[in-house]
Amino acid sequence: MYYLKTSASFDSAHFLSGYEGKCANIHGHRWTIEVTAKGENLQLTGTQRGMLVDFGDLKHKVRAVADSFDHALIYEKNTLKPVTIQVLNDENFRLIEVDFRPTAENFAKYFYDLLSGYGFELNDVTVYETPDNCAVYRREN
Repeated sequence: MYYLKTSASFDSAHFLSGYEGKCANIHGHRWTIEVTAKGENLQLTGTQRGMLVDFGDLKHKVRAVADSFDHALIYEKNTLKPVTIQVLNDENFRLIEVDFRPTAENFAKYFYDLLSGYGFELNDVTVYETPDNCAVYRREN
């Protein structure tokens, strides 16, 4: 089995609605998405001969996903009052609403599903919330 690994980082804020602790308050992270692609066989012909996938293609997609979340407030749907959202929008803050609690665990699965949709066969996706704390999602067959 061959494995390729790449990563990209982004800075954003979030909070955990309903959580009892510091993370209930808005706070920021330097998130890192680490993606491991896998495959049994390398390309046999063409410009990608000897490659599992083109690193450039994988890096480009991972970077684009990270960039799409950069410098935003990420919040779970229905956890902010409409008036709060309106005020933040009026101030031109960048908001990203997600359908899940924005934890590292949920982001790992979200990014796994998203990047798999681009045709990559993935082994796992790891999301670092801090340099020392991460969550890993791997789909078991």
